[in-house]
Amino acid sequence: MVLKKIYRKSRVAGKVLREQGFLGFIIVCLQFIQKHTSRKSGHRHGIYTKALYEDVLQADLSKPPKAWPGKNKKQYTFNWLMPPPGKGSGGHMTLFRFIKYLEDAGHRNRIYLFLPGPKSSIEAVRAIMGDSFPVLRASMEWLDDGEDMQGADGIFATSWETAYPVYNSTSTGKRFYFVQDFEPYFYPIGSLYTLAENTYRFGFFGVTAGGWLAKKLRNDYGMETDFFDFASDKVIYSLSNRLPRKEILFYARPYTERRGFEMGILALDIFHRKHPDYTINFLGYDVSDYDIPFPYKNLGILEHDELNRLYNRCSAGLVLSLTNMSLLPLELLTCGCIPVVNDGENNRLVSDNKFIEYSENYPAALAQSLSMIVSSKTAVNHAENAAASVVANSWEDSGKKFVNVVEKQMKKN
Repeated sequence: MVLKKIYRKSRVAGKVLREQGFLGFIIVCLQFIQKHTSRKSGHRHGIYTKALYEDVLQADLSKPPKAWPGKNKKQYTFNWLMPPPGKGSGGHMTLFRFIKYLEDAGHRNRIYLFLPGPKSSIEAVRAIMGDSFPVLRASMEWLDDGEDMQGADGIFATSWETAYPVYNSTSTGKRFYFVQDFEPYFYPIGSLYTLAENTYRFGFFGVTAGGWLAKKLRNDYGMETDFFDFASDKVIYSLSNRLPRKEILFYARPYTERRGFEMGILALDIFHRKHPDYTINFLGYDVSDYDIPFPYKNLGILEHDELNRLYNRCSAGLVLSLTNMSLLPLELLTCGCIPVVNDGENNRLVSDNKFIEYSENYPAALAQSLSMIVSSKTAVNHAENAAASVVANSWEDSGKKFVNVVEKQMKKN
């Protein structure tokens, strides 16, 4: 009984560490200690809203959103409110990439880090980031509880928790919402689901990662939206292996429910029984604590150059996405690795590349898709054609569209 409790707590701790980073993990640990100390001292539990409690109280959706008069300027100033980045954070990589596009277009940016509870120094945050993110001219500082940002022409919320302080800010700046996933799906139906969902009713202009989110937010919540297309960084990823391959990979994120970890294990178990000679690589998280019923390589989080080499060794990659599509499928294609992705509007509306192998989302079907790829007699030629199919997909083109969309919105009243 005690061992089961310890195992359960360790899984929760691992999930928090992976999804919220080291700083978020420390905050949750402090909250846990405070809660259990309160029990022993007779104190009552606090009310957990994830977003800052006072911000949630203050957000009154019955009030009309702040009007934006429209300004035609050569240089705008934008504030970006975001949780602190952690090592290997794909979401922050995308944020920093698009902030740089605004910088390159001549606009000024400020980054405000926001996370209710204790915080570390900006120097410590930058140390965690290392050299994994684009280098920006933007300033970076913490936004303390109850403080407001400097005035700006535009303000970007980047997650549902940050949407509340952006909504409440006294700044008259145009409100934007940089949406990379449908975040209510991160929770069971309940208070946090609803609090996240309500942010799509704030009247912000939504810029979304791919077309599925833009359509969903527009149809379900009446948001005005536009989107940018996914791409692959050709500086990092390229086809270097034109020989037969005897490996596959699995994007394994056990504490991120939307990545379908258990479904992937079931599919790979079937695949391994049919193709025991293929090496199965797990990346994205350290899964050594799991009792996985077949041989595998536990690679965890890799640097970009390591990912490029891995993708070039693998003939197929299983990447499950139950909300918005992952960035991995196009990166895999760039290296000639064929992604197997669960079929659905949430994925097809992001990329309709014909070399993505869309599969019904049950173990036998996913395993069959992997098997079909590795068994193909034209696998080498197929890999080369797959890599060629994404040459035209450019982050620079997505960046230009993003800048044009934002500048157009800044001029509108």
